[in-house]
Amino acid sequence: MRRLFPLSALPVPSRKAGDAMGEAGPPAPSEPGIVRDGTVDREWTLDELADAYGYPEADDPVRSGRAGWLRANMVSSLDGAAHHEGRSQPLSGAADMRIFGVLRGLADAIVVGAETVRQEGYRPARARDAFAARRAAAGQGPAPAIAVVTAGLGLDFSLPLFTEPLVPTLVLTGAGAPADRVRAARAAGVEVLFAGEGQGVDPERVTGVLAERGHTRLLTEGGPRLLGQFAAAGALDEMCLSLAPVVAVGDAPRIMDGPAVAVPERFALVSVLEEAGFLFTRYRRS
Repeated sequence: MRRLFPLSALPVPSRKAGDAMGEAGPPAPSEPGIVRDGTVDREWTLDELADAYGYPEADDPVRSGRAGWLRANMVSSLDGAAHHEGRSQPLSGAADMRIFGVLRGLADAIVVGAETVRQEGYRPARARDAFAARRAAAGQGPAPAIAVVTAGLGLDFSLPLFTEPLVPTLVLTGAGAPADRVRAARAAGVEVLFAGEGQGVDPERVTGVLAERGHTRLLTEGGPRLLGQFAAAGALDEMCLSLAPVVAVGDAPRIMDGPAVAVPERFALVSVLEEAGFLFTRYRRS
């Protein structure tokens, strides 16, 4: 993996006198305590990736006026497909899955639409030793909670996502959701949170409702309809988009499928990483 943007690299100390004619150069990967040049193509550690994708702190000016931070992570083919035959896995790769895991390891909660839960066969997020110390230092639980966004609560509450989570799975819906389904969810031990007055959620309220539960570092994995609703409502703070070096053709949707906006919102490029032809981009609202 190598960093393509920003191009400024951290300084690398010179070799000691007598080493390779005393010339300066990048250290061997095994040298402890040496800052590595991210522009050199090599495998990044999970800690390096976690540092690169860290959430802004609560006092960061970019967070001004916002209860939390909503980041999206999606993968797209070269021709703009968000999935192939209903699943995103065929578009992914080893580096994409590493970053996927890192983004989960940093989040308080993962916000996902009910249809994506059904199509992708979501299971509870698991605790990973690689992030245990970092999460403990940040006051986080051992794993992120899964927060399922649904209007009708047409979910199977006997699935492991709801019966075997390390951290209780949440359901986000509207106050007008079917009362019998809300009762069924609660009878199964699921916590139901209302983030809207109608049957479905109000995208603008999701971040605030989860922040009240202490979940301020939010990650959404879509699907396209939910992500489109967040973006159209101005609720999306950051977009982590993996561009896969594949062409899918077909009729798959784009990564966002929501209501039109009067003026396209501009996001600022934060970073670009590359590995095996995949581009891993990160944008923030400007």
